[in-house]
Amino acid sequence: QVQLVESGGGLVQAGGSLRLSCHASGRTFSSYAMAWFRQAPGKERNFVAAISWSGSSTFYADSVKGRLTISRDNAKNTLYLQMNSLELKDTAVYYCAAVRTNTQVVYPLRYDSWGQGTQVTVSS
Repeated sequence: QVQLVESGGGLVQAGGSLRLSCHASGRTFSSYAMAWFRQAPGKERNFVAAISWSGSSTFYADSVKGRLTISRDNAKNTLYLQMNSLELKDTAVYYCAAVRTNTQVVYPLRYDSWGQGTQVTVSS
């Protein structure tokens, strides 16, 4: 399995932006579909966005379409989540996840490697 470490979380005002990063260990990052999930206090973990191993296929939860953008840089073993027009409801711990696959299908998949998460707090 790949080891994942998220960064970039923090406190931001509503309407602001943040960019989350997730760095993966190992030399096979380009063999993995990657995704972001989030978990708000007292709620279950929910899917946010996913991207194929090549970056050519993406999929988003309806709640974030048009505001959040997932991308990856395979040369840097890094996954990103650009978050714009943040809303109070975006407050959560954000997790990156990975699953080894050679297809362009990214959702639904059983992601089996997880990072520790990074906190995003949106204030009014």
